[in-house]
Amino acid sequence: MRITEQDHARVRRAIEEAEQDTSGEIFCVIAQRVSAYREVGLAWAAAAAMILPLLLVPLGFNPAWLPGYSDGWQAAQLAAAPANTALTLAAYGLVQICVFLVVFLIHELPAVRRWTTPAGIRRHRVRKAAVHQFLAHGIHATSTRTGVLIFCALEEHRVEVVADEGIRSQVPPETWGQVAAVLIREMKARRPIEGFEKAIALCGEILEPHFPPAPDNPNELSDRLVEL
Repeated sequence: MRITEQDHARVRRAIEEAEQDTSGEIFCVIAQRVSAYREVGLAWAAAAAMILPLLLVPLGFNPAWLPGYSDGWQAAQLAAAPANTALTLAAYGLVQICVFLVVFLIHELPAVRRWTTPAGIRRHRVRKAAVHQFLAHGIHATSTRTGVLIFCALEEHRVEVVADEGIRSQVPPETWGQVAAVLIREMKARRPIEGFEKAIALCGEILEPHFPPAPDNPNELSDRLVEL
């Protein structure tokens, strides 16, 4: 998803307009993904390498099935049995390695990674990343503790809205689910900037009755969309 300079300008204008009617601060971050989930891919690959090759055993697996691994000649002497067993075990191990690598590489595909990663893990990683951005950009350091972060993780298809403690005492937590739903709806329609504009406007409407603008109404956070 490519975001242009014009898109950044639209988000900046939306934040400026929303903050005119409230002392709250709105900050937006969009991330391509928050984690590579390598440990999930390793777990799937290891499980596949352990289980899938077992399906070959009832079929009478032997090294001759692997191209170039065996010339197809077998010794008839009883003394050759240990060597044949070792060859078969080595071939089986090679199959396991191949299965492991193939499954791990398939898991690297974004759609597969999202489908095979448990929702609980994705939810936890996105929430953790959102909190990290909340702290990293100093949203928690506004004078009245009235900062709001709108965080969108593209690959995970998740949106998190994080409100500072000054807001949590005035606005029910479930209210921010409405903001997330607005952005998610537009993301599904492949209109990310429209989604941010609507989510920002809704944030302003939520904050306005609880946190009216101060006489000077300083702008304590940058009015921009951060790309990760």
